[in-house]
Amino acid sequence: MTEQKQEQRDFFTRLAEAGEDAIQRLGDAPGAHRFAQTVNTLRERVEEMQRKVRGIDALEKRVDKLEQRLWALEKKTTTTRRRTSSSASKPARKAGES
Repeated sequence: MTEQKQEQRDFFTRLAEAGEDAIQRLGDAPGAHRFAQTVNTLRERVEEMQRKVRGIDALEKRVDKLEQRLWALEKKTTTTRRRTSSSASKPARKAGES
C-alpha cells in the first residue's frame, strides 16, 4: 500500500513539474504578456459585473415593496371616491318629449 502512495506522489510530482514547465514556456512565448493583461482585465470586468448583478436583487426587492405600497394607495383612492351627479349620468330623453 505504501508503494501505491509513493507511485501516486511521484505521478503528482511529475504532473506538477510538467505544469510549471508549461507555464514558464507560455510566459516566454511572444504575445504572452499581452494575453496575460487581457485575461486580468477580463477577470476584473467579470468581478465588477458580479457585484452589479448582486445589487440587482436588492433593487428588485425595493421595487416590489414600492409596487405593493402603490397598489395599496391606489386601492384606497378607488374605494373612497365619491360620485357626483352630472348630466351625463341622467338618462337621455327621447325625441319629442319635453
